[in-house]
Amino acid sequence: MTDRLLVLVRHGQSDWNLKNLFTGWHDVGLTPLGETEARRAGRELKARGLSFGIAFTSKLVRAERTLELVLEELGQPGLPTIRDAALNERGYGDLTGLNKDDARAKWGEQQVHIWRRSYDIAPPGGESLRDTGARVWPYYIHTIQPHVMRGERVLVAAHGNSLRALMMALEGMTPDEIIKLELGTGIPVIYRFNEDTTLAERVMLEAAA
Repeated sequence: MTDRLLVLVRHGQSDWNLKNLFTGWHDVGLTPLGETEARRAGRELKARGLSFGIAFTSKLVRAERTLELVLEELGQPGLPTIRDAALNERGYGDLTGLNKDDARAKWGEQQVHIWRRSYDIAPPGGESLRDTGARVWPYYIHTIQPHVMRGERVLVAAHGNSLRALMMALEGMTPDEIIKLELGTGIPVIYRFNEDTTLAERVMLEAAA
């Protein structure tokens, strides 16, 4: 029986996550904790007996490094990998590089909350979650899903919002449901699919205590 499996992993903690800055498309690396989270994700997947046929990641180093560390722990450092900006984090436009507390002081708590958590309202010069989905969904359908349905076992390392946009489509979530979904750094989400591409199972691994 073909194992139509997809695993999503948000990158480990980045330098700007630690500093509470809006990151978006800015390229920053992982913190030591972020590297630990990535390696833990790889060990958790290995403990479940998982291996992969192909991997995808964004063109941002925090996701690329996370994937590299996960694959090291899996014993698959040479796995064929496709990098594409379609999987990049949501663009935060004028908010990029700002401390989130400073942004609240400048624009107000409510406005910043709307920019961060609404589905279709973008920050100045940036992307909404809907905008992010508009590039993630077609990429998944045309490029990633065919590998999944062939039973190749696919691993995707990307970002909180690009993965949330994808999860919204995979699980048929409403805008109200997706804006409430929190996706922790370095936490794998395992999907299995039926032959007709519908979702058979979702397992979100727990964060370490």
